[in-house]
This record gives sequence, structure tokens and C-alpha cells, in this order.
Amino acid sequence: MPGASFDPLTPEAVVAGVERAAGLVLDGTLNPYPSYVNRVYGLRGEDGTALVAKFYRPGRWSREAILDEHRFLADCAEAELPVAAPLAGPDGSSLHELALAGGEAGQLFRFALFPKMGGRNFDAESDEDWFRLGSVVGRLHAAGRRRTAPARALLEPVGLTAGFVAELLADGQVHPKYRGDFESICSRILGLIAPRFDGLETLRIHGDCHRGNILDRPGAGLLVIDFDDMMNGPAVQDLWLLLPGYAADCARELAMLLDGYEQFSPFDRSTLALIEPLRFMRLIYFLAWRARQRGDHWFAASFPDWGNEAFWIKEVEDLRVQAEVVEETLRE
Repeated sequence: MPGASFDPLTPEAVVAGVERAAGLVLDGTLNPYPSYVNRVYGLRGEDGTALVAKFYRPGRWSREAILDEHRFLADCAEAELPVAAPLAGPDGSSLHELALAGGEAGQLFRFALFPKMGGRNFDAESDEDWFRLGSVVGRLHAAGRRRTAPARALLEPVGLTAGFVAELLADGQVHPKYRGDFESICSRILGLIAPRFDGLETLRIHGDCHRGNILDRPGAGLLVIDFDDMMNGPAVQDLWLLLPGYAADCARELAMLLDGYEQFSPFDRSTLALIEPLRFMRLIYFLAWRARQRGDHWFAASFPDWGNEAFWIKEVEDLRVQAEVVEETLRE
């Protein structure tokens, strides 16, 4: 939603909103955490309670879509999977609202509070490390199969990725010199891969399960964070993102991931053929969500070259290279 902005969300508004929602008094600590899409802050109550407040980007998710995330986290926590589940406020709700002045009609921010659970980056090197990562994802998907997420997107080329392409083209975000190439590459590859998604089993998945979203807590195990992009999709999406490179170059790592995964969940190995198509779809996804943030002052300052001719030269070339990889993979 290009018009949605975090600009009215001042530190004072964050503290006041969290105090009302949590029913506690904060000590004034407010530490912004890196987040491309949402706004995330570390806070502390006067009693020493450490919290993390996640303010969802206005217009990105409906209330029901956010509650789908919370239900997934609750199911994971019930299954004793290491996640940070949202905390319920005095009214029993895990989702809170903060209305602020801004724009013609003001702005409504939805947010949730989480316990602060630290950890360090997990650098997988040994076979055992990759097995551990696969095991965590297998446990995650065992919880994901418990129910559906009706308000969340389905990861497939026609209903989701083609919509992102249309959005970028309709908004005039693609540089005129490269619009034709962009549209042609996307149309060709999405048409090629769409039949591969017909009839696939889908379940609740993390959706953005790269290694930066799995932390190591010495003595406590691995912690899975940032479920903001959770969706319904094929299980392979949460596995290929963990790999250090193309699947063809990561046979050992992939084998250990699958061995760990299958200790807890079944896996259809024929879906490994979707890895490179999913990588192509992810490139388009990134373009779309960046375009939706272009109205933020923070985004404009952080990415001053976004959308110019040099930017689109690189993006279209990246899509062209990945398109060739997809076509080569599907010919094998």
C-alpha cells in the first residue's frame, strides 16, 4: 500500500500505545530493531520485564491475516517449538491498535507484544548443523499442518506472483526502457512454472525461513523468529531458503536438511524441482514489497537509487539470469 507510512509513529506514541495495551509502565527504554517492512522496538517495564513491540505496516495485512500469524505461533509454542509467541494483554487479546493523527483521515497501527528472546546467528557448517536446521523446519511444519491460515496468501505463480507483476506494471514502477523485457520474462517463466504447482500439498509455512531468521541460543537450542511473511505453500519453500547457494551446488547441505526434516514431517522430494522457480518468484516478491514502501521517508533515505534506470538494469538482468536457470532446471 504505497500511501501507508510509519511517519506518524513517534517514540512517544509507541511508548504510550504499549503502556495502554500491556497494562504496565515502561522505563523509557526504546531500542529500534532493523526491519524492512514493519517497525520493531525493544522496550522494558519498570519491573525489568523486557518486551519487543512489533508494529505492522499499515494496509499490508488485515486483522484476520495477523491473527493467522498469531495462531500459527501459538500452535508452534504448544508443540514446544522454540518461537516467540505474542503476549496477551489484560483484555486477553494478542493484537492491539493505536490510532494516530496523520494524513486526511489519520492512521491506524496494529501491533503485538512479544517476550524478548535473544540469540546469535547460527552459522551452519557441519552435517549435524544442517540436520538440526532441517529438524526445526520439520517440527515447524508438523505444527503448520494442524490447521489452515485462510486469510493468508497461497504461494503459487498465478494467484500471487502474477499479481505482483501486474501491480508493478500498473503503478508505473518499472522503468520505461525495461518494461517490455520485465513483462516478457515474467510472463514466459510464470507460464512455464504454473503447471508445476497444480495439485501440490500446501500447509502453513514460515515463508521467509532464511538462516537470518533462525537464531542459536547456547544451552537452549535454535529459535525461529519473524513469522510476518507466513503463508500457505509447499514445504520446500522453507527449506531452499536455508541453502547457501543454488540447489545444484548444495547437495550435501540439502541431503542433511531433508534427513533432519523427515524425522518430524513427510516430504515430497519431487517438489525439489520447484526450488529455482520459487527463487524466481521471490525476486519478484522483493520488488513488489519494496515498491509498496517507497512513500516512507526512511525508505527513500535508505534506498535513494530505488527505481532509477541503473536499478532496473540490474533487476531485469537478475531476472533474466534466474529465468535461464529455471528453464535449464526444468529441462533436466
